[in-house]
Amino acid sequence: MRFEVWAPQAERVALECAGATRAMERDGGRAGWWIAEAEAEDGTRYGFSVDGGPVLPDPRSRRQPDGPDGLSAVVDHDRYAWRTPWAGRGVREAVLYELHVGTYTREGTLDAAAERLRHLADLGVTHVELMPLCPFPGRHGWGYEGVSLWAVHEPYGGPEALKRFVDAAHGLGLGVVLDVVHNHLGPSGNYLPAFGPYFTETHHTPWGAAVNLDAPGSDEVRSYLVGSALAWLRDYRLDGLRLDAVHALRDTRACHFLEELSAAVDSLSDDLGRPLSLIGESDLGDPRVVTPRASGGLGLHAQWNDDFHHALHTALTGEAQGYYEDFARAPLAALGKTMTRGFFHDGTYSTFRGRAHGRPVDRARTPAHRFLGYAQT
Repeated sequence: MRFEVWAPQAERVALECAGATRAMERDGGRAGWWIAEAEAEDGTRYGFSVDGGPVLPDPRSRRQPDGPDGLSAVVDHDRYAWRTPWAGRGVREAVLYELHVGTYTREGTLDAAAERLRHLADLGVTHVELMPLCPFPGRHGWGYEGVSLWAVHEPYGGPEALKRFVDAAHGLGLGVVLDVVHNHLGPSGNYLPAFGPYFTETHHTPWGAAVNLDAPGSDEVRSYLVGSALAWLRDYRLDGLRLDAVHALRDTRACHFLEELSAAVDSLSDDLGRPLSLIGESDLGDPRVVTPRASGGLGLHAQWNDDFHHALHTALTGEAQGYYEDFARAPLAALGKTMTRGFFHDGTYSTFRGRAHGRPVDRARTPAHRFLGYAQT
């Protein structure tokens, strides 16, 4: 089996596979990449040592059987025999149910959750949106501090359990959307800086140094994130991805990361012959997020409509602090505006921000179904 890893600043890299260590060679065709071959099969443990340091998990690990700090394991995706023929299901007219695997059942596993999917189908739900599944330290958590962006949290059941879940959902006619986090990674178990410039001090976010989308080395980092997204859609037959807080993706390049990602996903959709959807969580108030690339937008297929939620929330609860303040002054009017014009803040003054925010939605060219209204998340 061929192993490879990107470590552009390393002087030497070693592969530890099945208890044996061997030196890796530079890939002459790709700057910064190291390659080696070793006997391996599904489940074989392996890791990489950079410049004589400790053996670390693969940044592109498909499985972390012992958690984020343990060795990686080989995953043979061809071993799973899919049971349900599936033509796909887009998000237009979708009814999504946000599901946290750890709390949906007493067992807190994907297999247990799969046994309860008929309840959602009977309710009229069309898509199950799984909260983040990437590995994180310990057993319980929200999932938003995950690492190993190609792997499934082992206490939930690992890769095979996710395939069984998706198979069961598709058997009931339910699409499956996965919440993915590209704007930061958890601090615990995060070994990416040992391999290369995955983060940059050029920008700062609420989580510290930004994921490197536009500084030196960012070509490979962007490829890492795009590759992870495509792997979820391809290897696990997912129907879409919910992109966490895209407003926190700091990117000054001419082609924004989201545009690059949406182009890659649309290309994969064409190859697979089934619809694939990207749903952004965006605080920008910018319709370009869901405007097609051909029209100068970023090309996401939908976005969560935060303004709709805020108007509905204030109407039902009376809460008025923080970003709810402007909505709470006349919540039903705010709700009416978001239902007919998309955004509440469409260039208007935002008290919470202390400035004007957002821009108007061109209703002549932006269909309403691109704005996903939600009551709770």
